[in-house]
Amino acid sequence: MYQVLTLYGENEPWWFFEGWQDEIRGLKQFDTLEEAKEEYAKQWLELREKYEHVHVKPNFLTAFWNDGEEYWCEECVEGLQLYLGLALLQEYHPVTIEVDRTFYQNILNDKEKAKICQRK
Repeated sequence: MYQVLTLYGENEPWWFFEGWQDEIRGLKQFDTLEEAKEEYAKQWLELREKYEHVHVKPNFLTAFWNDGEEYWCEECVEGLQLYLGLALLQEYHPVTIEVDRTFYQNILNDKEKAKICQRK
């Protein structure tokens, strides 16, 4: 079983610190990797539109953030950046396959194609 989930908190989605599941904001489950990849790509495009910054890891883990989205940490005595994480997992563990760079290029290319005027 594969999961595509979004997380929101002070850590990028690849850290998996104790209690990381508490940061889950959205979850969809799939029987096949292909179905999960389609959903990941769909959500990736939607999130890319909303966030200024993106950091991609090679195994379907992405962090999105905007400058100024922080919360005050009393313990640290400073503001900590908040991240929206997107992850494709297998049984709630990172997948061991790596994304080919063309995966993200194709997502962006598909988006650009959708903006082409079709008037004749």
